Amino acid sequence: MLSPLDYILGLFSLDIGIDLGTANTLVSVRGKGIVINEPSFVALEKKTRRPIEVGARAKEMWSKNPKDILVVRPLRDGVISEFEVTEAMLHHLIAKAHEQSWVPIPRPRVVIGIPSGVTEVEKRAVFDAAISAGAREAYLIEEPVAAAIGAGLPVQETRGSMVIDIGGGTTEVAIFSLGGIVISRSIRVAGDEMDEDIVQYMRTKHNLMIGEPTAERVKMEIGSAYPLPQERTTLVKGRNLLTGLPTSVEVSSIEIREAISGSVGIIIDTVKDALDDTPPELVADLMESGICMAGGSSQLKGFVDRMTDEVNIRTWLADDSMTCVARGAGRVLEDYNNLRRLLVGLERGSTRH
Repeated sequence: MLSPLDYILGLFSLDIGIDLGTANTLVSVRGKGIVINEPSFVALEKKTRRPIEVGARAKEMWSKNPKDILVVRPLRDGVISEFEVTEAMLHHLIAKAHEQSWVPIPRPRVVIGIPSGVTEVEKRAVFDAAISAGAREAYLIEEPVAAAIGAGLPVQETRGSMVIDIGGGTTEVAIFSLGGIVISRSIRVAGDEMDEDIVQYMRTKHNLMIGEPTAERVKMEIGSAYPLPQERTTLVKGRNLLTGLPTSVEVSSIEIREAISGSVGIIIDTVKDALDDTPPELVADLMESGICMAGGSSQLKGFVDRMTDEVNIRTWLADDSMTCVARGAGRVLEDYNNLRRLLVGLERGSTRH
Protein backbone atom coordinates (compact mmCIF):
# COMPACT_ATOMS: atom_id res chain seq x y z
CA MET A 1 0.00 0.00 0.00
CA LEU A 2 1.28 3.50 -0.92
CA SER A 3 2.34 5.84 1.87
CA PRO A 4 0.66 9.30 1.97
CA LEU A 5 3.88 10.84 0.65
CA ASP A 6 4.06 8.41 -2.29
CA TYR A 7 0.39 9.11 -3.07
CA ILE A 8 0.98 12.87 -3.15
CA LEU A 9 4.11 12.44 -5.30
CA GLY A 10 2.12 10.28 -7.70
CA LEU A 11 -0.49 13.03 -8.11
CA PHE A 12 1.96 15.78 -8.95
CA SER A 13 5.11 14.23 -10.44
CA LEU A 14 5.78 13.96 -14.15
CA ASP A 15 5.16 10.68 -15.93
CA ILE A 16 7.85 10.19 -18.56
CA GLY A 17 8.27 7.56 -21.27
CA ILE A 18 11.78 7.18 -22.68
CA ASP A 19 12.98 5.40 -25.80
CA LEU A 20 16.63 4.92 -24.88
CA GLY A 21 17.86 4.24 -28.38
CA THR A 22 21.27 3.59 -29.87
CA ALA A 23 20.86 6.37 -32.45
CA ASN A 24 18.28 8.68 -30.81
CA THR A 25 16.72 9.09 -27.39
CA LEU A 26 13.12 10.31 -27.28
CA VAL A 27 11.17 11.51 -24.27
CA SER A 28 7.39 11.54 -23.98
CA VAL A 29 5.64 13.43 -21.15
CA ARG A 30 2.10 12.61 -20.10
CA GLY A 31 -0.29 15.21 -21.47
CA LYS A 32 2.34 16.77 -23.75
CA GLY A 33 3.48 13.98 -26.10
CA ILE A 34 7.03 13.89 -27.46
CA VAL A 35 8.98 16.79 -25.94
CA ILE A 36 12.56 15.70 -26.67
CA ASN A 37 14.13 13.94 -29.65
CA GLU A 38 17.91 14.04 -29.38
CA PRO A 39 20.71 11.93 -30.88
CA SER A 40 22.25 9.58 -28.28
CA PHE A 41 25.61 11.35 -28.18
CA VAL A 42 27.55 12.91 -25.32
CA ALA A 43 30.65 15.11 -25.65
CA LEU A 44 33.05 14.77 -22.71
CA GLU A 45 36.09 16.62 -21.47
CA LYS A 46 38.75 13.98 -21.98
CA LYS A 47 40.68 14.49 -18.74
CA THR A 48 37.78 14.90 -16.31
CA ARG A 49 35.08 12.93 -18.23
CA ARG A 50 32.76 15.87 -17.52
CA PRO A 51 29.86 16.14 -19.99
CA ILE A 52 30.12 19.27 -22.17
CA GLU A 53 27.29 18.74 -24.64
CA VAL A 54 24.45 16.22 -24.95
CA GLY A 55 22.37 15.34 -28.01
CA ALA A 56 22.43 17.23 -31.30
CA ARG A 57 25.30 19.55 -30.33
CA ALA A 58 27.42 16.54 -29.35
CA LYS A 59 26.61 14.74 -32.61
CA GLU A 60 27.78 17.77 -34.59
CA MET A 61 31.22 17.19 -33.04
CA TRP A 62 31.23 13.51 -34.06
CA SER A 63 34.42 12.70 -36.00
CA LYS A 64 35.36 16.40 -35.91
CA ASN A 65 36.24 16.86 -32.23
CA PRO A 66 39.60 18.23 -31.00
CA LYS A 67 41.91 16.00 -28.98
CA ASP A 68 40.76 17.26 -25.59
CA ILE A 69 37.09 16.40 -26.30
CA LEU A 70 35.76 12.86 -26.51
CA VAL A 71 32.45 12.20 -28.29
CA VAL A 72 30.78 9.06 -26.96
CA ARG A 73 27.77 7.01 -28.00
CA PRO A 74 26.85 5.56 -24.58
CA LEU A 75 24.57 2.89 -26.04
CA ARG A 76 25.60 0.22 -28.50
CA ASP A 77 23.29 -2.40 -29.98
CA GLY A 78 20.48 -1.09 -27.79
CA VAL A 79 22.27 -1.61 -24.46
CA ILE A 80 24.38 0.55 -22.18
CA SER A 81 28.10 0.44 -22.94
CA GLU A 82 29.04 3.53 -20.88
CA PHE A 83 27.05 3.54 -17.62
CA GLU A 84 28.19 6.90 -16.20
CA VAL A 85 27.75 8.64 -19.54
CA THR A 86 24.25 7.17 -19.97
CA GLU A 87 23.39 8.35 -16.46
CA ALA A 88 24.57 11.87 -17.34
CA MET A 89 22.55 11.83 -20.58
CA LEU A 90 19.39 10.67 -18.79
CA HIS A 91 19.90 13.29 -16.08
CA HIS A 92 20.14 15.97 -18.77
CA LEU A 93 17.01 14.75 -20.60
CA ILE A 94 14.90 14.38 -17.44
CA ALA A 95 15.92 17.88 -16.32
CA LYS A 96 15.10 19.22 -19.79
CA ALA A 97 11.65 17.60 -19.65
CA HIS A 98 11.06 19.26 -16.27
CA GLU A 99 11.84 22.68 -17.74
CA GLN A 100 8.58 22.43 -19.68
CA SER A 101 6.46 21.77 -16.59
CA TRP A 102 5.28 23.85 -13.63
CA VAL A 103 5.60 20.82 -11.36
CA PRO A 104 8.08 21.60 -8.55
CA ILE A 105 8.73 17.97 -7.51
CA PRO A 106 11.99 16.93 -9.20
CA ARG A 107 11.60 13.15 -9.33
CA PRO A 108 9.35 11.72 -12.06
CA ARG A 109 8.03 8.24 -12.72
CA VAL A 110 9.78 6.82 -15.77
CA VAL A 111 9.11 3.95 -18.18
CA ILE A 112 12.09 3.06 -20.40
CA GLY A 113 12.02 0.89 -23.51
CA ILE A 114 14.65 -1.87 -23.71
CA PRO A 115 15.38 -4.50 -26.40
CA SER A 116 13.61 -7.80 -25.77
CA GLY A 117 16.83 -9.81 -25.99
CA VAL A 118 18.82 -8.08 -23.24
CA THR A 119 20.23 -9.91 -20.22
CA GLU A 120 19.24 -9.38 -16.59
CA VAL A 121 22.53 -7.51 -16.05
CA GLU A 122 21.73 -5.16 -18.95
CA LYS A 123 18.20 -4.58 -17.60
CA ARG A 124 19.65 -3.73 -14.20
CA ALA A 125 22.09 -1.26 -15.80
CA VAL A 126 19.22 0.66 -17.45
CA PHE A 127 17.16 0.58 -14.24
CA ASP A 128 20.05 1.82 -12.09
CA ALA A 129 20.94 4.55 -14.60
CA ALA A 130 17.36 5.89 -14.49
CA ILE A 131 17.25 5.93 -10.68
CA SER A 132 20.70 7.54 -10.46
CA ALA A 133 19.60 10.16 -13.00
CA GLY A 134 16.77 11.29 -10.71
CA ALA A 135 13.75 9.05 -11.37
CA ARG A 136 11.53 8.43 -8.34
CA GLU A 137 10.25 5.19 -9.86
CA ALA A 138 11.66 3.33 -12.86
CA TYR A 139 9.93 0.67 -14.93
CA LEU A 140 11.17 -1.21 -17.99
CA ILE A 141 9.16 -2.26 -21.03
CA GLU A 142 10.31 -4.31 -24.00
CA GLU A 143 10.67 -2.13 -27.09
CA PRO A 144 8.40 -4.17 -29.40
CA VAL A 145 5.62 -3.99 -26.79
CA ALA A 146 6.04 -0.23 -26.43
CA ALA A 147 6.22 0.17 -30.23
CA ALA A 148 3.00 -1.82 -30.68
CA ILE A 149 1.18 0.28 -28.06
CA GLY A 150 2.53 3.50 -29.58
CA ALA A 151 1.42 2.39 -33.06
CA GLY A 152 -2.08 1.66 -31.76
CA LEU A 153 -2.03 -2.10 -32.30
CA PRO A 154 -4.69 -4.10 -30.38
CA VAL A 155 -2.19 -6.00 -28.24
CA GLN A 156 -4.79 -6.72 -25.53
CA GLU A 157 -7.22 -8.46 -27.90
CA THR A 158 -7.34 -12.13 -28.91
CA ARG A 159 -6.76 -11.12 -32.52
CA GLY A 160 -3.08 -11.46 -33.38
CA SER A 161 -0.96 -8.43 -34.32
CA MET A 162 2.69 -8.05 -35.33
CA VAL A 163 5.28 -5.31 -35.13
CA ILE A 164 8.78 -4.99 -36.62
CA ASP A 165 10.71 -2.29 -34.76
CA ILE A 166 13.94 -1.39 -36.58
CA GLY A 167 16.07 1.09 -34.68
CA GLY A 168 19.73 2.09 -34.78
CA GLY A 169 21.21 -0.85 -32.90
CA THR A 170 18.56 -3.59 -32.81
CA THR A 171 15.66 -5.01 -34.77
CA GLU A 172 12.76 -6.31 -32.68
CA VAL A 173 10.11 -8.63 -34.13
CA ALA A 174 7.10 -9.59 -32.03
CA ILE A 175 3.68 -11.18 -32.49
CA PHE A 176 1.03 -10.39 -29.85
CA SER A 177 -2.21 -11.86 -28.59
CA LEU A 178 -4.17 -11.39 -25.35
CA GLY A 179 -1.77 -8.76 -24.02
CA GLY A 180 1.35 -10.90 -24.32
CA ILE A 181 4.14 -11.76 -26.76
CA VAL A 182 3.57 -15.10 -28.48
CA ILE A 183 6.66 -15.07 -30.70
CA SER A 184 9.62 -12.67 -30.54
CA ARG A 185 12.99 -12.23 -32.16
CA SER A 186 15.70 -9.68 -31.35
CA ILE A 187 18.81 -9.20 -33.46
CA ARG A 188 21.60 -6.64 -33.28
CA VAL A 189 21.36 -5.72 -36.94
CA ALA A 190 19.68 -2.41 -37.78
CA GLY A 191 20.49 1.10 -38.99
CA ASP A 192 24.04 1.24 -37.59
CA GLU A 193 24.92 -2.01 -39.35
CA MET A 194 23.69 -0.54 -42.65
CA ASP A 195 25.93 2.50 -42.11
CA GLU A 196 28.90 0.21 -41.58
CA ASP A 197 27.96 -1.70 -44.75
CA ILE A 198 28.12 1.55 -46.73
CA VAL A 199 31.51 2.47 -45.21
CA GLN A 200 32.92 -0.94 -46.23
CA TYR A 201 31.35 -0.78 -49.70
CA MET A 202 32.88 2.63 -50.44
CA ARG A 203 36.23 1.37 -49.21
CA THR A 204 36.13 -1.83 -51.29
CA LYS A 205 34.48 -0.62 -54.50
CA HIS A 206 35.72 2.98 -54.72
CA ASN A 207 38.87 3.03 -52.56
CA LEU A 208 37.20 5.84 -50.63
CA MET A 209 37.46 6.21 -46.86
CA ILE A 210 34.37 7.81 -45.33
CA GLY A 211 33.07 8.09 -41.76
CA GLU A 212 29.82 6.84 -40.25
CA PRO A 213 28.18 10.31 -40.36
CA THR A 214 28.71 10.45 -44.14
CA ALA A 215 27.45 6.88 -44.54
CA GLU A 216 24.33 7.74 -42.54
CA ARG A 217 23.68 10.78 -44.74
CA VAL A 218 24.05 8.71 -47.92
CA LYS A 219 21.68 6.04 -46.56
CA MET A 220 19.04 8.62 -45.73
CA GLU A 221 19.38 10.42 -49.07
CA ILE A 222 19.45 7.54 -51.57
CA GLY A 223 19.41 4.28 -49.59
CA SER A 224 16.62 1.82 -50.40
CA ALA A 225 15.56 -1.77 -49.86
CA TYR A 226 13.54 -1.99 -53.10
CA PRO A 227 14.05 -0.60 -56.63
CA LEU A 228 12.99 3.05 -56.76
CA PRO A 229 10.64 4.43 -59.44
CA GLN A 230 13.51 6.73 -60.38
CA GLU A 231 16.99 5.79 -59.23
CA ARG A 232 19.04 8.62 -57.73
CA THR A 233 22.68 9.59 -57.29
CA THR A 234 24.65 11.61 -54.74
CA LEU A 235 28.19 12.90 -54.36
CA VAL A 236 30.22 11.23 -51.60
CA LYS A 237 33.33 13.00 -50.31
CA GLY A 238 36.19 11.30 -48.49
CA ARG A 239 39.84 10.34 -48.64
CA ASN A 240 41.28 8.28 -51.47
CA LEU A 241 42.98 5.23 -50.00
CA LEU A 242 45.54 5.04 -52.83
CA THR A 243 46.69 8.66 -52.93
CA GLY A 244 45.73 9.74 -49.40
CA LEU A 245 44.18 12.88 -50.90
CA PRO A 246 40.62 14.23 -50.63
CA THR A 247 38.32 13.18 -53.45
CA SER A 248 34.65 12.72 -54.28
CA VAL A 249 32.74 9.92 -56.01
CA GLU A 250 29.23 9.90 -57.44
CA VAL A 251 27.29 6.82 -56.31
CA SER A 252 23.82 5.64 -57.25
CA SER A 253 20.93 4.33 -55.18
CA ILE A 254 21.46 0.98 -56.94
CA GLU A 255 24.97 0.74 -55.46
CA ILE A 256 23.81 1.71 -51.95
CA ARG A 257 20.99 -0.85 -52.16
CA GLU A 258 23.61 -3.45 -53.01
CA ALA A 259 25.79 -2.27 -50.11
CA ILE A 260 23.08 -2.67 -47.46
CA SER A 261 21.46 -5.77 -48.99
CA GLY A 262 23.16 -8.08 -46.48
CA SER A 263 21.72 -6.32 -43.42
CA VAL A 264 18.30 -5.91 -45.04
CA GLY A 265 18.33 -9.62 -45.90
CA ILE A 266 19.13 -10.61 -42.31
CA ILE A 267 16.19 -8.54 -41.02
CA ILE A 268 13.81 -10.11 -43.56
CA ASP A 269 15.05 -13.63 -42.73
CA THR A 270 14.42 -12.91 -39.02
CA VAL A 271 10.83 -11.91 -39.80
CA LYS A 272 10.34 -15.07 -41.87
CA ASP A 273 11.77 -17.17 -39.04
CA ALA A 274 9.30 -15.63 -36.58
CA LEU A 275 6.38 -16.26 -38.94
CA ASP A 276 7.53 -19.85 -39.44
CA ASP A 277 7.11 -20.47 -35.68
CA THR A 278 3.77 -18.65 -35.45
CA PRO A 279 0.59 -20.70 -34.79
CA PRO A 280 -1.53 -20.94 -37.97
CA GLU A 281 -4.54 -19.16 -36.41
CA LEU A 282 -2.38 -16.14 -35.64
CA VAL A 283 -0.96 -16.19 -39.18
CA ALA A 284 -4.55 -16.02 -40.45
CA ASP A 285 -5.12 -12.95 -38.24
CA LEU A 286 -1.97 -11.30 -39.56
CA MET A 287 -3.07 -11.85 -43.16
CA GLU A 288 -6.13 -9.73 -42.34
CA SER A 289 -4.55 -7.06 -40.11
CA GLY A 290 -1.11 -6.86 -41.75
CA ILE A 291 2.31 -6.22 -40.22
CA CYS A 292 3.27 -2.88 -38.67
CA MET A 293 6.79 -1.51 -39.14
CA ALA A 294 8.11 1.00 -36.59
CA GLY A 295 11.43 2.60 -35.65
CA GLY A 296 13.62 5.12 -37.43
CA SER A 297 15.31 2.63 -39.77
CA SER A 298 11.96 1.26 -40.96
CA GLN A 299 11.70 4.52 -42.92
CA LEU A 300 14.34 3.27 -45.38
CA LYS A 301 12.89 3.82 -48.84
CA GLY A 302 11.05 0.79 -50.21
CA PHE A 303 11.45 -1.29 -47.04
CA VAL A 304 7.68 -1.68 -46.57
CA ASP A 305 7.23 -2.81 -50.20
CA ARG A 306 10.15 -5.22 -49.95
CA MET A 307 8.77 -6.74 -46.74
CA THR A 308 5.31 -7.15 -48.28
CA ASP A 309 6.79 -8.98 -51.28
CA GLU A 310 9.05 -11.21 -49.20
CA VAL A 311 6.55 -12.41 -46.55
CA ASN A 312 3.35 -12.24 -48.63
CA ILE A 313 1.52 -10.24 -45.93
CA ARG A 314 0.49 -6.62 -46.29
CA THR A 315 3.01 -4.48 -44.41
CA TRP A 316 2.46 -0.86 -43.39
CA LEU A 317 4.49 1.89 -41.76
CA ALA A 318 3.25 3.26 -38.43
CA ASP A 319 2.39 6.95 -38.21
CA ASP A 320 5.43 8.85 -36.95
CA SER A 321 7.21 5.50 -36.74
CA MET A 322 10.33 6.89 -35.08
CA THR A 323 8.42 7.92 -31.94
CA CYS A 324 6.35 4.75 -31.43
CA VAL A 325 8.44 3.33 -28.55
CA ALA A 326 8.51 6.62 -26.60
CA ARG A 327 4.77 7.19 -27.11
CA GLY A 328 3.99 3.61 -26.10
CA ALA A 329 6.13 3.86 -22.96
CA GLY A 330 4.28 7.06 -22.03
CA ARG A 331 0.86 5.47 -22.56
CA VAL A 332 1.68 2.69 -20.12
CA LEU A 333 1.83 5.24 -17.30
CA GLU A 334 -1.33 6.97 -18.55
CA ASP A 335 -3.23 3.68 -18.32
CA TYR A 336 -1.06 1.99 -15.71
CA ASN A 337 -3.72 -0.25 -14.15
CA ASN A 338 -4.60 -1.91 -17.47
CA LEU A 339 -1.13 -2.03 -19.01
CA ARG A 340 1.21 -2.71 -16.06
CA ARG A 341 1.32 -6.44 -16.83
CA LEU A 342 3.21 -5.56 -20.01
CA LEU A 343 6.13 -4.17 -18.02
CA VAL A 344 9.31 -6.19 -17.57
CA GLY A 345 9.39 -7.99 -14.19
CA LEU A 346 11.81 -5.81 -12.28
CA GLU A 347 11.03 -4.37 -8.89
CA ARG A 348 9.93 -0.76 -8.57
CA GLY A 349 12.59 1.88 -8.35
CA SER A 350 12.99 4.10 -5.33
CA THR A 351 14.83 7.30 -4.62
CA ARG A 352 18.41 6.81 -3.47
CA HIS A 353 19.45 8.86 -0.43
